[in-house]
Amino acid sequence: MSKIFPKSANALPLQIVLFIVVLAGVATAAVTYYATPKYLRIGYEPVQPVPFDHSLHAGQLGLDCRYCHASVEKSATSSLPAAQTCMNCHSVIKPASPLLAPVRHSYETGEPVPWVKVHVAPDYVYFNHSVHVTRGVSCVECHGKVNEMTTVYHAKPHSMGFCLDCHRQPEKFLRAPRDVYNLDSPTLAAQGKMDEALAQIHQWKVKPPQSCSGCHR
Repeated sequence: MSKIFPKSANALPLQIVLFIVVLAGVATAAVTYYATPKYLRIGYEPVQPVPFDHSLHAGQLGLDCRYCHASVEKSATSSLPAAQTCMNCHSVIKPASPLLAPVRHSYETGEPVPWVKVHVAPDYVYFNHSVHVTRGVSCVECHGKVNEMTTVYHAKPHSMGFCLDCHRQPEKFLRAPRDVYNLDSPTLAAQGKMDEALAQIHQWKVKPPQSCSGCHR
């Protein structure tokens, strides 16, 4: 047999075992990292250049999401407010507050406020805000109760499974158009109005994609 197999073949079983161990370790590490809240960014709460309190503005004062995120119904992105938007109120309310210094600087110079993005979709994922909110999907479904957050943090996983749960059964997540920006409103299904939700799906031809090409373009 020595004439058929070289002596190096004696080490082959050990090499196979080592390869399997390394492969299993890499697979375990990958699954542990990519399937945990750390990777999914749950709880991510960056410090912002201006301490904008959503629980005050959107909660207590009832400011509509669209006042600051003006393009959310018209484009794929929700947009961040320009300093002019902030100064519409803060030229009168606490105009000299040191906390608003970055906003005043932006207003005077035209340089954008360096906000830190909290929700960032990977480059290989296509998400259109306007398609969702104009069909009855409330901000709260993806971003959580922002109207109760002092500092906005990443509340939902935004994993592929998270998105597919909604795409497979959209009737469970829809709200009436008037309630989309009311973050305290229950879904139609939670109100026992499943027939209304199904009618809304039929009327607006809601057909969420479930194929890879629907979101990965």
